[in-house]
Amino acid sequence: MRTERSDVEFPLWRKKVDKSLFDHNGTTVPFWACKMWDLHTIFEGVSSKSDPLSRIMIHFKNEVYQGWVTNNIKGRTVPLIRLWYPQELTFKIKHAFLMSYMRSLEQRLTTKKENDVELEIPFWEFLDIEFDSHNKTFVFVAYYKQKSSFPNLFDRLIDSPGMKRIDDELRGKENGRIHKQDWKPRAEVQLEIGAKNVIYYLIDTHNQLLYIGEAKDLVSRLLQSHPSIPHWDYFRYNVLHKEIEKERVTLERMIIRDFASFLSNKKDISWFNISGFKLANDKIDI
Repeated sequence: MRTERSDVEFPLWRKKVDKSLFDHNGTTVPFWACKMWDLHTIFEGVSSKSDPLSRIMIHFKNEVYQGWVTNNIKGRTVPLIRLWYPQELTFKIKHAFLMSYMRSLEQRLTTKKENDVELEIPFWEFLDIEFDSHNKTFVFVAYYKQKSSFPNLFDRLIDSPGMKRIDDELRGKENGRIHKQDWKPRAEVQLEIGAKNVIYYLIDTHNQLLYIGEAKDLVSRLLQSHPSIPHWDYFRYNVLHKEIEKERVTLERMIIRDFASFLSNKKDISWFNISGFKLANDKIDI
């Protein structure tokens, strides 16, 4: 049984988690919450995120993000106030509410209405949103989360290129997208689902070496030997869009040459000493 919070510092809106939090990097603030927080006054005349007065801060899981509040009154009797946040926070919210995010994907895949999917897959998660008007700061707290059926798998799937492609396709944003991944330990290579058409990076933290490569299939390539950097212990990669698959090798050569300008390398190319790491690649364009 989830007990009520005792650490609420500011006026609170308990928002039911739905696809609006995942789809548009923001959410509309209901009129009653706008009145409670006096947003229509604080952000009066602020209709665009480009306006410096729209800027706010958002605290979530010990991290701080820059966000925005816009107030659109044009053609309305009641202002439409939206709270916006960066893509990286959207990603964190998806992680925090895995089950709601998966259900939102199910809704789009089946073209069913949101309330129909909620009836078929009945659970609710809630995000507490507080507002410190003095400091123009929002505080997000994942108040209630549905326990994931397979938490480790779902958490991994959200990070996977395959899931990102599905999400892009369903939202009509697939063209030209490059999906970036964070550094991961070598032991996790075989868990990279759908990692095709990639530019990848290998790091040997002990010997301070960096290697850059390209691959049609990341897992297959990384299971092969890399004589130039045999003891690499971390990897990361970018998944290229299929439209630039033919340029993958060209991009790899360009990136290698760029890094040779900043790291000690095997071709004696002039470089700025910005790191103790060395470029491990043998093939470097002059």
